Amino acid sequence: MRMTLGQNMAKQEHFEVLAGAGGVALGEARTNHEGRKAILLVRGNDDVSEFCGLVNTMGIEIIETLNQPGQIDPRGYFGKGRLQDVGDELKTKTSNHPWNEVDLVLIHTNATPRQIVAISDAVQVEVWDRVRLLLSLFTSHANSLEARTQVRIARLLSDRTVLREVANQTTTGERAGFGGGGVTALQAILANVNRELTSLRKRQKKHANAQAERRKQRTRSGAMTVGLAGYTNAGKSSLFLKLSGKEVLVEDKLFSTLETTVGRMAASPRVLLADTIGFIDQLPNSTLDAFRATLAEALECDLLLLLVDSSDEISEMERKLSTSRSEIFSRYLSNEEEVTNNVLTEKSLLVVLTKAELVDEISLQDKSELIKELGFSQPMAVSSFSEQGLTELQDTILMRLFGPPVGLILHPSLTGRAIEGYVSDVYESGLVTEKTENDDGTIDIQVWIQSQSLSKLLAHSNGRIEVK
Repeated sequence: MRMTLGQNMAKQEHFEVLAGAGGVALGEARTNHEGRKAILLVRGNDDVSEFCGLVNTMGIEIIETLNQPGQIDPRGYFGKGRLQDVGDELKTKTSNHPWNEVDLVLIHTNATPRQIVAISDAVQVEVWDRVRLLLSLFTSHANSLEARTQVRIARLLSDRTVLREVANQTTTGERAGFGGGGVTALQAILANVNRELTSLRKRQKKHANAQAERRKQRTRSGAMTVGLAGYTNAGKSSLFLKLSGKEVLVEDKLFSTLETTVGRMAASPRVLLADTIGFIDQLPNSTLDAFRATLAEALECDLLLLLVDSSDEISEMERKLSTSRSEIFSRYLSNEEEVTNNVLTEKSLLVVLTKAELVDEISLQDKSELIKELGFSQPMAVSSFSEQGLTELQDTILMRLFGPPVGLILHPSLTGRAIEGYVSDVYESGLVTEKTENDDGTIDIQVWIQSQSLSKLLAHSNGRIEVK
């Protein structure tokens, strides 16, 4: 969030707040932040490792971390005096000062609009809290129209709250436009923001409706969907690549995936995989709601794989599982059902420990026990790098979706359709694991197949296909 704020609105010349919003901004949103220098403001003894990981993902260097003990100041995060000291040092820095190239102040919190405005007014450089850091990261990684629309909505919603705070502070005690019927510059900007939000939401709704229709069509065709969910950088895209063979962006970076990719599981015509955006702690609902349609593609599925990075420490894993669990059940179950083992089984959720090649057997066992203590079923350990456990995972997916494989016997006939046509029908309806041609002309087939597809196959076979 970059703002040029003054005490008097009459002296305000421009607002570098909304890039591209209705023609009011001074250029396109910046998407490449590589090489920028920043200082980080932290209160108390907060753990900043995750925040710094997000910053490093964007190529931003934190020159110095400033820590102030005590409770967060509701007006400016830091105390007024300390905040003024930071602002003075930024304004008076010389060419050999460590802060010479600093053009960004980071705040280790989800700041209120009041705090954002106060800090921006004091330091007079660009200010990001945790939400704005994530939104800038999303903007850098948004490649498709779907992702750019979602990110733009989230940015505008976040910026609008700050604009309203600026308006409240600068018009306190005034009656804007009184006697003249005019509007302030900020009111005009807010109107442009609201218009753009309305337009973007219409576009997003069309996209969500199209996605929902595609899901219905897949269901009607008998296809089953497996969603990949989990904390960001848990290895979802790598596992998707191994299971489907479909190329997706695989990077050791946070939020390298922002849109949904759907692909067919290898050798299975009836199983689709959906890879989507990862979860993260304390992301405001208004921000995450912009990605609701993307999340729905993975969460509204027949089987949900919840991926957990097995190389994380126990405490970190428990925290990430809690975040993922909260997101899944607030959207997947709409908070209408109690989170119990029965619900988890009913909703076909399977926990997968990824990056197993980085962890020894004892540690894997300890982490599996933790997952079971949190109410999940026995997890599966896999490695996309060494391909450890991938075959077992595929078999488990098929077992969860279809039950045990079915044995079929196909009978030949001197009249009517050739037996090869019925063999083709079986291959199109399920995943054939074994086929044997017998001396009497019959054919034995082992197949993973959905009960609905099996009933349809038998009904159209004129008795030529039987279940063993």
